[in-house]
Amino acid sequence: MACASCSTKDGSPKGCKNNGTCGTDSCNKLTVFDWLANMSLPNGEKPFNWVEVRFKNGRKEYYYNSENLTLSIGDVVATQAKAGHDIGMVTLTGELVRVQMKRKSIPENIEEAQKIYRKASQKDIDIWQTARDREEPMKVKARQFAIDLRLQMKISDIEFQGDASKATFYYTAEDRVDFRELIKVFAREFRTRIEMKQVGFRQEASRLGGIGSCGRELCCSTWLTDFRSVSTSAARYQQLSLNPQKLAGQCGKLKCCLNYELDTYLDALKDFPKTETKLQTEKGTAVCQKTDIFKGHMWYAYEGEWMNWHKITAEQASEIIELNKQNKKVASLEEYASDVVEDTKTEFENVVGQDSLTRFDSPKRNKKRRNNRRKGNKDNTKADKNTGGNQSQGENKNKNRRRKNNKRKPQSSKNAAK
Repeated sequence: MACASCSTKDGSPKGCKNNGTCGTDSCNKLTVFDWLANMSLPNGEKPFNWVEVRFKNGRKEYYYNSENLTLSIGDVVATQAKAGHDIGMVTLTGELVRVQMKRKSIPENIEEAQKIYRKASQKDIDIWQTARDREEPMKVKARQFAIDLRLQMKISDIEFQGDASKATFYYTAEDRVDFRELIKVFAREFRTRIEMKQVGFRQEASRLGGIGSCGRELCCSTWLTDFRSVSTSAARYQQLSLNPQKLAGQCGKLKCCLNYELDTYLDALKDFPKTETKLQTEKGTAVCQKTDIFKGHMWYAYEGEWMNWHKITAEQASEIIELNKQNKKVASLEEYASDVVEDTKTEFENVVGQDSLTRFDSPKRNKKRRNNRRKGNKDNTKADKNTGGNQSQGENKNKNRRRKNNKRKPQSSKNAAK
């Protein structure tokens, strides 16, 4: 997701030299591509005078351009705040801002809207950068203060306002925390206005980043900006084992990727009968134990014979249910289960052209055995080349070995008798 101007050479950026916050703003996951930028407005239409501005930690706000400034993506602007002003970067302009505001249910009320003061001057940027440099050492001290007061919370990040008049402390906590004493310590130590803001564990994970169990970077830290709620029913529909260690992400909550394929599973389950429906047969009542969405199979077991499962297709189960609605019973599930033939043959083809994955599974041969075999082969070839005299010498050697072995045998038997 990097633009052409931000390509690197020897680890350093060649283009805007901002390491991901480039002038064109195409390297950040929060960027919205302005596909209407090259299109002109109809005659008589005025451009939408609202601007989207991004701040630290993925925070985005919408401001009214009351001064009719010529703004483009990547401009650093001074915006209105509750007290003083803030510094942010323009991420979107034009008609797409109207779409975003409508999607997020933000009213276009000009009287109550926050405004953009001006484009940030060099003095504004210097004050902003100086305040940003103070954030990391302040975070270390703030965490130590929280530990000294024995508060069950974690200071995750600090964000200074653009004019350095206020510091916002972001923290995560499982329960409610009484941090009134902590704010007094912060105000006395850092000598600035303090604001505490609690963030969720998912927002914390997206800020820190990391590698997921799939081997790729976390979705929340690369492209995902809308955190939807994930419930255990998503895992049940996909027939995953309810193991919290496997279903939980690095944030400690259920993985966001459980929602990705949920709609596809729900569509596939429409062709299956409900698992709560029991099958009435002459042999007994059968209860559903398991379903295979990919192959379209269902496993049923008779009441009282829970260890014996009978596999049938979803169409056969629906057929039996229709007969039960007509007060008819089938003889047994075995006659349906016999029609389902299992294909146990699995053939794997090497479509990539790589080496076999089991090439290291073959046992290693002993080098000593190899050497002994080679020596034996050499001796045999020499014996073939030699004349009959050499053969007789070999025969004499074999006879002498046999005599020695015969002499040793009675000695070993005597020792065994003793």
